[in-house]
Amino acid sequence: MDMTPLWVFGYASLTWNPGFDFEESVIGTLPGYRRSFSMRSIHHRGTPEAPGLVLALHEETGAACTGLGFRVAPQKTEATLDYLRARELISSAYLERSLPLMLEDGREVRAVTYVLDTGHAQYCKGLPLEDQAQIIARAVGGRGPNTEYLYNTATHLRDLGIEDAELTWLETRVRALDNV
Repeated sequence: MDMTPLWVFGYASLTWNPGFDFEESVIGTLPGYRRSFSMRSIHHRGTPEAPGLVLALHEETGAACTGLGFRVAPQKTEATLDYLRARELISSAYLERSLPLMLEDGREVRAVTYVLDTGHAQYCKGLPLEDQAQIIARAVGGRGPNTEYLYNTATHLRDLGIEDAELTWLETRVRALDNV
């Protein structure tokens, strides 16, 4: 697939912790996909014995996910892809795709996007929000508490003007559980 220039779509932790250099970031919307806590995290935000939850994208008719598109300098393409593959494909639960991203300034680009493999054992679509909150409130993995992931993502998306009702509900509920 032609990735010149390389664009990367971030919809969760990549929005606040991309971990790679980029030349431009623009709010963008990915049509046909929905962001949800539908992947069990056994490395970064949980363990195999006590999995956490992380956000993932899955296809859904009529859905759209808003996040950030990052344009990477041509000389940094290979290093960026190597970094992202090590980070995002750690357990093979995500699939790397090049998908059309509609930028808020009217441009349409193709962006490397990590979407959930719905056939993977870590896929857990359909967990009730309360169950998600209970898991997130207690899980801890190699990159820290699951609560940190939720709080940082919700705060950063809100600061960008990106509304996500489920994230807002989960943030409020998990903060309440955190204070118990």
